[in-house]
Amino acid sequence: MARGCDRTAVRTRRRDPPKLLRVMVRKAGVADVAVLAELRGIDGDELEAFADWVAAHAETHVPFVAEIDGRVVGAAWLLIAERVPGNSSMDRWYGDVQSVMVFPECRNRGVGSALMGAILAEARTRGLLHVTVHSGRRAVEFYLRNGFSHHRQLLLWEPEAR
Repeated sequence: MARGCDRTAVRTRRRDPPKLLRVMVRKAGVADVAVLAELRGIDGDELEAFADWVAAHAETHVPFVAEIDGRVVGAAWLLIAERVPGNSSMDRWYGDVQSVMVFPECRNRGVGSALMGAILAEARTRGLLHVTVHSGRRAVEFYLRNGFSHHRQLLLWEPEAR
């Protein structure tokens, strides 16, 4: 399936670096559920349940899609959550970046950075206190390049393996 990032179309010689493409990012809608599911590895048998989950979580999980030539080539989600009020503020919202996925043939072309730009712009618009991300090892440098930093106060607990 052609997704708008055919490697032969964007390189002129084998050793040329990949060219950045014109990427359009927008909030995803109901019509995007199938491609959001595909990017998450959710097959047709679970598509209806996934669509129900997306609809049920529309206020807290905001999906964004990246398009090239009208085709969705990547997606990312912004979880929006409220913290317990404090004496200085009753309104304490934060975000968490989740499930940043780009089809393999479209990686290293600026798609992920365009998605992160849209998510962080949404966070600014909503006045979120901060945005976190739980990254896999391979993607840490990507997030650092896109404005994230290591934080000394973010700790993690995980249950023991069963």
